[in-house]
Amino acid sequence: MKFQVDRDTFADAVSWTAKSLPARPSVPVLAGARLSVDEGKLTISGFDYEISTRVTVDVTGESAGTALVSGKLLSEIVKALPNKPVDFVVDGPHAELTCGSARFTLPTMPLEDYPSLPQMPEAIGTIDADEFAKAVAQTAVAAGKDETLPTMTGVQVEMTGGGIGMLATDRYRMAIRDSSWEPGASDVAVTVLVPAKALADTARTFGSFSGPVTIAVPTGTDGAPGMIGFIAGGRQTTSRVLDGQLPPLRSLLATSYATTLRVKTSELIEVARRVALVGDRNSPIRLSFDEDGLVVEAGGAEDAKASEAMDCTLDGEPGKIAFNPTYLLDGLSAVDAPYTAFKMNELGKPVVMTGQPAPEDEDSDTNHDVYLYMLQPLRWDA
Repeated sequence: MKFQVDRDTFADAVSWTAKSLPARPSVPVLAGARLSVDEGKLTISGFDYEISTRVTVDVTGESAGTALVSGKLLSEIVKALPNKPVDFVVDGPHAELTCGSARFTLPTMPLEDYPSLPQMPEAIGTIDADEFAKAVAQTAVAAGKDETLPTMTGVQVEMTGGGIGMLATDRYRMAIRDSSWEPGASDVAVTVLVPAKALADTARTFGSFSGPVTIAVPTGTDGAPGMIGFIAGGRQTTSRVLDGQLPPLRSLLATSYATTLRVKTSELIEVARRVALVGDRNSPIRLSFDEDGLVVEAGGAEDAKASEAMDCTLDGEPGKIAFNPTYLLDGLSAVDAPYTAFKMNELGKPVVMTGQPAPEDEDSDTNHDVYLYMLQPLRWDA
């Protein structure tokens, strides 16, 4: 096998594949990147039985063949090469890479021990790449990190003829994003729970592409889908899906709210970060609000305290609420709108945060693109 390829194109493709390879593989060959050349195309792929990746790029001077080399090592080498064409030749148990005067020899890994990559399932719809990236980022932030509760570590993707929804929760907060998409059929009704990390990694990459992201899920009648696939920009990836589903999170949302506090998002982020400096990671940030404005405060060890006032718009009764600082800042950053509305019915009960383009607007989202972040307040300790 041999080929010549543009250095930047090769580096980008190898780096993307290497990111999904396991740091501590169960068997050595799973750390390999599989390079296959045929008819002027180089396909680089990786697979660890949970996530598979494939990317195809154009090459010249090719001789068809397949080889398996260490993905991480190849990525590090290619990123360090000078900006010149890369020649890659496989001869027996070694691969030789040449770029200008730089020359590297790598051992190949046994192809016969490498597992067969899963086939991409059937496409069921498409979503704009930017919208896909935003929806995943807004929901994955609320997914749990505790592997003893695997269901909570996923983002639930609900696909219907009317739209696509993404939901996540770690029991202390939850996030819901409903988006527009182009379903392959009006009667689509598929729900899968995807590991949040795998989904977020995919979205970060595919979000940089223009055009649609194709979503593919097995549609057979032999039970729930075992995998989900995504295709965009000459790249495709599959991920296993988690067993089970999240609790009915939408049922936790109220149909109306007695109190709505509206604040400028960027200002509250800055204020919250400043006052949080006096506390430790879990010291609550306290918000007290009335018709005169909002006061944000925090306290820490040895009587360290901080407070700062800011403008707000209040519909409803004055009150006091306290939040975990990390969870609050995660929600404010995910809202991604000029203003954030805090909606509540009873102090001490979960608060819903949503974005608005202006403080006087009621519900700014009049189409499918709606984002809600629900956060459980902490006990108020003055």
